[in-house]
Amino acid sequence: MRVVIQRTTEASVTIENKVTGQIGNGLVVLVGIEENDTDEDIEWLSRKLSNLRIFSDENGLMNLSIQDIKGAFLVISQFTLHAKTKKGNRPSFIHAAKPDIAIPLYEKFKKMLAAVSACKVESGAFGADMKVALVNDGPVTITIDTKNKE
Repeated sequence: MRVVIQRTTEASVTIENKVTGQIGNGLVVLVGIEENDTDEDIEWLSRKLSNLRIFSDENGLMNLSIQDIKGAFLVISQFTLHAKTKKGNRPSFIHAAKPDIAIPLYEKFKKMLAAVSACKVESGAFGADMKVALVNDGPVTITIDTKNKE
């Protein structure tokens, strides 16, 4: 699994002119799923996101987790995170999981993230044309790949 996370003070996702998910302080999580992702990836990533200390404490240092600030997650499926751009000018998405594999893993990830973090998890709809709006706080933007846990 590959994610881009952005610390936010507010974020929302709109589908067909209707807001389907909205949060205040927390993390926007753009998540791309590969065909070889497993429950182990979901569990590791859920724990990592729940405990990552990227929120400012009273001294302005990144020492607090999303749990510490009682924040929320806005999870957005995004197969384009697996774009391969080495050849030509049109990205290839050959490594992105097909919906029959990706949807169950996406749903499981949202449930696991909520269970592990005890934080609210809002989301868009898998495969929908979504409009994501956010205020990137900091800005803090981090990429994480479960296949590269360094």
